[in-house]
Amino acid sequence: MRKLLLALTLLSIPVLSAALAQQPQRSGTPEEQKACSRDVQKFCRPVIDQGDFTILACLKEHRPKISGACNQVLKSNGQ
Repeated sequence: MRKLLLALTLLSIPVLSAALAQQPQRSGTPEEQKACSRDVQKFCRPVIDQGDFTILACLKEHRPKISGACNQVLKSNGQ
């Protein structure tokens, strides 16, 4: 039983390492990300790890409160 547990643990290390090495890619240019980063931190922090579409929905929900620069990024991307 101990050998089986050890074997499973050793086999899972490469899988976990590969999964942890993959950082989520963010949409938008660096300039667009910079324009919206404060707004994302301020209004969308609770959903920041749920992906770009969730963050986009959050920004749109808070549109009256986001910065002009971030609002322009949304508009220029058809949002």
